Amino acid sequence: MSEDKEVKQWKEKLFYRPKNGYDQIDAEQTGEIFAYAEGYKRFLDAARTEREAVKEAIRMAEDAGFVPYTFGMELQPGAKVYVNNRGKALMLAVLGEQTLDHGCVIAGAHVDSPRLDLKQTPMYEDSELAYFKTHYYGGIKKYQWLTIPLALHGVVALKDGSKVTVRVGEEESDPVFYITDLLPHLSQEQVTKTIAEGFPAENLNLLVGGIPVKDDDKDAVKRGVLAILNAKYGITEEDFISAELEAVPAVKAKDVGFDRAFVASYGHDDRVCTYPEITATLQTETDQTVLCILADKEEIGSEGNTGMQCVLINDLLNEIAKSYGVNPSVLREHSKCISADVTAGYDPAYASAFEEMNAGFVNSGVTMNKFTGARGKSGSNDASAEYIGYLRGVFAKENIVWQTGELGRVDLGGGGTVAKFIANMNIDTVDMGVPVLSMHAPYELISKADLYTAHKAFSAFVK
Repeated sequence: MSEDKEVKQWKEKLFYRPKNGYDQIDAEQTGEIFAYAEGYKRFLDAARTEREAVKEAIRMAEDAGFVPYTFGMELQPGAKVYVNNRGKALMLAVLGEQTLDHGCVIAGAHVDSPRLDLKQTPMYEDSELAYFKTHYYGGIKKYQWLTIPLALHGVVALKDGSKVTVRVGEEESDPVFYITDLLPHLSQEQVTKTIAEGFPAENLNLLVGGIPVKDDDKDAVKRGVLAILNAKYGITEEDFISAELEAVPAVKAKDVGFDRAFVASYGHDDRVCTYPEITATLQTETDQTVLCILADKEEIGSEGNTGMQCVLINDLLNEIAKSYGVNPSVLREHSKCISADVTAGYDPAYASAFEEMNAGFVNSGVTMNKFTGARGKSGSNDASAEYIGYLRGVFAKENIVWQTGELGRVDLGGGGTVAKFIANMNIDTVDMGVPVLSMHAPYELISKADLYTAHKAFSAFVK
């Protein structure tokens, strides 16, 4: 053996560095990656909000034989059930043949994304233009939401108990909505301000109409828009008080690059982990019990009765434990969880924001974050070495392409996930997800290879 070859082999054995995923697969697997991405793109276009993501996930689950579960129903090994939490969060459970003394496997993701919510009293007219006032949801750069086409999605709950669904801006024949910006010729003062000062939240108002009703000298444009809404949906201005309407980018998921290596879309955070988690759960063939959690409200702290902090998750674990005759505390103690959430992909255009040795690289596979949080790991679930070692063994056995990373440079920023709320239930948990470029922008970017490795990793985990 030549000296150079021997040195190379020793380096491969002893050194660790992420490898490009495409270097580790053959042409047949490349075809599988691209085919899987097509299903994901269809999911993205159908699931633009948390409600639509839950609706689409239920459709997929029912096609795979899952049935709705209500508390008190008998659970038997082999059952496949789902719990629909107010149409905004979902749990899927596959009941295994094995006893639950050794726990179950849990995959948790979130289905909400940054967006613009309509205020409860949103509509006004100014200078014969009609607008909806918004309140942004989650962490956004406000200027990114100006001058792009926006669609309106959501529900209006009426006083009689009925509900109206709104989805405008997605079809070719639909109008879109728009937030204006100041032209460069007049923006000398704007560009000297900080981003926060130059783009105040109260200016994020959707332009929704401009034709006045004849013979009306006050709020004539507003009246015209309300007449359209009343004719189409049967609603009045008062009904906005009990509405949840969200403005999201009216742009479809599209391939990026001559080689189509990437997918650009709204909502990769966190649907790029939601979809692989669903497909892995639906395809699982195991004797273990598997729980898939799709939670709401992660972008604002996992609060409320549809967020990951809701006791409903613990209630379902208790019901499963009871059906197997196992102490729920024992079930939780021995269960294992992957918190499926995205991470920041290393971007060479902004290299100073990252620490390159501990960054998730696009195309190098699904990324494990041992911890998230900010500064000194504040607000983080810091997974144990033993649990990381266990997962390394699982992924090595199944030849999973994966890497490890952190969410940017220490002390620069940071972020949180649902992991700590599951870990607080005495369940071993770690974050793992797809690296994203331009995270939280209206149009984010991911690698098809990383998407597929997430599916393979989650499948190996629940297997």
